[in-house]
Amino acid sequence: MTFAFVSGNVALDLAGTVQHRRTDARDLLTAPDDLACWIVEAGLVDERPPVDADGLVCAVRLREAIYRLACAARDRAPYDAADRALLNAAAAAMPVQVHLAADGSASRDGDLDAVLSTVSRAAAELLTGPLAHAVKECAADECTRLYTDTSRRGSRRWCDMRWCGNRAKAATFRSRRS
Repeated sequence: MTFAFVSGNVALDLAGTVQHRRTDARDLLTAPDDLACWIVEAGLVDERPPVDADGLVCAVRLREAIYRLACAARDRAPYDAADRALLNAAAAAMPVQVHLAADGSASRDGDLDAVLSTVSRAAAELLTGPLAHAVKECAADECTRLYTDTSRRGSRRWCDMRWCGNRAKAATFRSRRS
C-alpha cells in the first residue's frame, strides 16, 4: 500500500490515514502490517517495527486524538483534556533514535512506542508552535485531510495539488466549457 505524505507534518499524515471522514470513511490502517508499512513509508524508522493488534489499537487511538486536537487548532477551540493526556503520555516515551554514520547518512530505529512518541512530539510541536493556526482542511468536498498551510499568503486550499487541487481545477474548467 502506498500512503500520501502531503500534510506538512507527520502527525497530520497519520491523521490522514482515514480518508473521506464525513462521507464514506476509509481507514487505511486496518491491520498491524498496514501500520508497520506506514511507519517505514513515513521515514520514521528504516525497518518495520513489530506491530501487534494491541499496538494498532494504541496507534489508532493516538491518530484520532491527533485529528481532534488538530481540528481544535484549526477552529481555534480549546484542546480536549483526554486527547491532550493521551498525546502527552505517548510523547513521554523515548523517541526514535537517529544515528549518524561516517559517510554522512543517517539510520533510524525504534519500536512502536518510540515511533508513537516521535509522532506525538511532532503533533505537540505543531499544536504549540506558530503553525498551530495554519492547520487547514482540504477544500475538496470529499476530502477531509488536514495540512499545514505554509503558503506565503496563507491561501492554500487543497491538501495536494496533484490530487484534490487538480480534480477541482479540472471540474471548474469543464463546467466553464459546457
